[in-house]
Amino acid sequence: MMSALAKEKMFLALKKRGSVCSPNNHESQQKEGRWRSKHSVSTVSHVDEPSPRDEASRLTVRMENTYQLGPTRHFPVAAVNHILKDVLTAYLQEAEYDPEFCRQMTKTVSEVIKAKVKELMIPRYKLIVTVYIGQQDGQSILISSRCLWNPKSDTVSSYALRNSTLFALANVYAVYFE
Repeated sequence: MMSALAKEKMFLALKKRGSVCSPNNHESQQKEGRWRSKHSVSTVSHVDEPSPRDEASRLTVRMENTYQLGPTRHFPVAAVNHILKDVLTAYLQEAEYDPEFCRQMTKTVSEVIKAKVKELMIPRYKLIVTVYIGQQDGQSILISSRCLWNPKSDTVSSYALRNSTLFALANVYAVYFE
């Protein structure tokens, strides 16, 4: 076991090199109270396990640089808006709000949207699909997002659906991969 002085010297040496920003384990905390542990709570509502298809997509062939700075074909926002409307209407138009059902539907709808947009085969665009489903109970809600992107090539497509018991918002962010 290392002494407190040795731990402090090692921490300072690592900090100078930029390898460590703060001590975060209980062994490296000093009893004099110079370092305090910060307590935080994080929750994750859902994390997908990687599917075999996702693992296979990581094994891609590395291509040579094309030096292409812009898209040859722009992202079809109108077609994606139509996909969003069709999918949300098909899955959620007659649905009743139930927290567990909506949790599962969020995953299902986002996967269906992503698959249908990928079928358009737009080259060199990275897709980010987000779906929000909540209870319609007369409340007001604002959902916003911020992105840093190139307005000449990157875009977003969005569609909102409401019925008597729930609301749904689907966004597809298309970011050009240079």
